[in-house]
Amino acid sequence: QVQLVESGGGLVQAGGSLRLSCAASGRTFISFAMGWFRQAPGKEREFVAHINWRGDSTYYSDSVKGRFTISRDNAKNAVYLQMNSLKPVDTAVYYCAATLYIPTTQVHGYVYWGQGTQVTVSS
Repeated sequence: QVQLVESGGGLVQAGGSLRLSCAASGRTFISFAMGWFRQAPGKEREFVAHINWRGDSTYYSDSVKGRFTISRDNAKNAVYLQMNSLKPVDTAVYYCAATLYIPTTQVHGYVYWGQGTQVTVSS
């Protein structure tokens, strides 16, 4: 078991930046690959980025590549999502997720989920 708690969401103007954090507790954090997903109102949850357990391999959706950066600090049991050049279409609830297997872009590939943090980007 691992518990995940996201923070750092909020309201920002287009072009601005936010840094999301996901704090993990419970099972050994280093065992998990981590992902960030988001869900906008009326839409399905979609993949944003993932990172392997060592933190040396990352992957991004085309919609955020070049603007968002995923990172992790295993000493602090945390994963981060730095979001720059935000756009109104980035407005969503952002979730972090954990898997004991190789990281994937698929929602069903993750067993553990946080409660989400709202990101709202105004135009």
